Amino acid sequence: MELATNDAAAAKSFYTSLFGWSVDEHPMGDGATYTMLQRKGKEVGALYPLGPQQKGVPPHWNSYVCVENADDAAAHAKELGARVVMEPFDVMDYGRMAVVQDPAGAIFCLWQPGVHIGARVVNEPGSFCWNELYTSDPKKAAGFYTGLFGWKMNARHMDFGDYVIFENSEGMMAGMLKIAEEWSPVPPYWLVYFSVEDCDQAVERAKQLGAKVTMPPMEIETAGRFALLSDPQGAG
Repeated sequence: MELATNDAAAAKSFYTSLFGWSVDEHPMGDGATYTMLQRKGKEVGALYPLGPQQKGVPPHWNSYVCVENADDAAAHAKELGARVVMEPFDVMDYGRMAVVQDPAGAIFCLWQPGVHIGARVVNEPGSFCWNELYTSDPKKAAGFYTGLFGWKMNARHMDFGDYVIFENSEGMMAGMLKIAEEWSPVPPYWLVYFSVEDCDQAVERAKQLGAKVTMPPMEIETAGRFALLSDPQGAG
C-alpha cells in the first residue's frame, strides 16, 4: 500500500506519530522524495507527494495486488473491461507495476516483484491488515476480480448488509460491499485498514493529530472493532 498526498511532511508527521513508524527517504529527482514507511526496520508501506501532473487528484491510499506478470495481468484486465490508467513500467529493480481502473471505477495497482516484494510487516498492530472494495456494482466488480486474479467469493449477510469476502488459496484476501445511496457522493474505491491494539485509543490519538472520524468505533461480528477515518490531508 502506498499513500499519495499533497503534503508529504505533514503526512509523515501524522503517521509516524500515530503508528510509531519510521521513514526511509529515497530522492526521486526534481526535489521529490519517495518515502518508505517502516516499523521496527521493516517496510509497512510507502508515501509520495502528488505532482503537478496529478493536479486535482485528492490524497488517497493505493492498494497493490501481487501478480506474476504485470504486462499479462494488465492486458487481461483490459479484456475484462478495465481501463489501464498507467501501462506497465519498471520501478528500478524493485519490480514492475501498472495502475488499473476496474469496470465500476475503483483504482488499484498491479505489482510484479523484483527485489522488493512489498510490505514485510502485515496483520500486526501498526501495520496493514485488510482491504475493502466499495463499489456501485458488486456483480460487475465480482466478475472482474474473480476473472482477473482467480479469487473465490464468500458472500455473507452482516448487520450492515450483504458483504463479500474474496479468497485465494492462502485464505481471505479482501472484502467488498455496495455503496449505499445514503453515502452519496462516494466513488468506487479500495479502502485500507490498519491493525491497532486498542481501536478507541487509536481513534482519540488520531483526532488529536488532526484526523477526521467518518465512522466512530463499532463492533463487527466475528471480526473485531473498527472505525473509519481520514487523515489531516483527506486520505482515508
